[in-house]
Amino acid sequence: MRRASRSIFIGVAAALLFAALSASRTSSARAADGITLCFTPEYQGGPRCTDLILGAINSAHKTILVQAYFLTTRSITRALVSAYRRGVAVQVILDRRNALRIGYPEATYLARSGIIPLLDGVHKNAHNKIMIIDSQTVITGSFNFTYSAERYDAENLLLITDPTLARAYIENFALHVKHSVPYM
Repeated sequence: MRRASRSIFIGVAAALLFAALSASRTSSARAADGITLCFTPEYQGGPRCTDLILGAINSAHKTILVQAYFLTTRSITRALVSAYRRGVAVQVILDRRNALRIGYPEATYLARSGIIPLLDGVHKNAHNKIMIIDSQTVITGSFNFTYSAERYDAENLLLITDPTLARAYIENFALHVKHSVPYM
């Protein structure tokens, strides 16, 4: 009897999962008002997470705050520098391991372009992966700002437009700025 119940449960769970997957392939990337989501690796029917990030960076008018474990996607760093050059205030905090990567090209590129990344060395892992755009939009999730995250890893990203939520993230960002040191 136990084996039959387990088989029925697995069959029902598989049917529900299949129904959810079928619906998600045809649904928009917009989950609700003010929320957009994506999954990697590059699932059919949804936007690329990197494209959502680039769109948010390119639409920034005033500020971009970034906390990242690693930042190795060249198109993202180029977009951050482009925003900085058009007058957007850009501040970046990276995990301290970035200082150990000899010639870390993206952090070095940011620094040479005028955006001096900060390194958070207080925590074992500065594992935040967030961007806050114009004190309105929060980008968060497991998605690392890396090529591997887009192409190979199972990651998720939420883009949430909510000034109240953004304010909480900004307060947390400010706490990390206080104990971070400039990248050299």
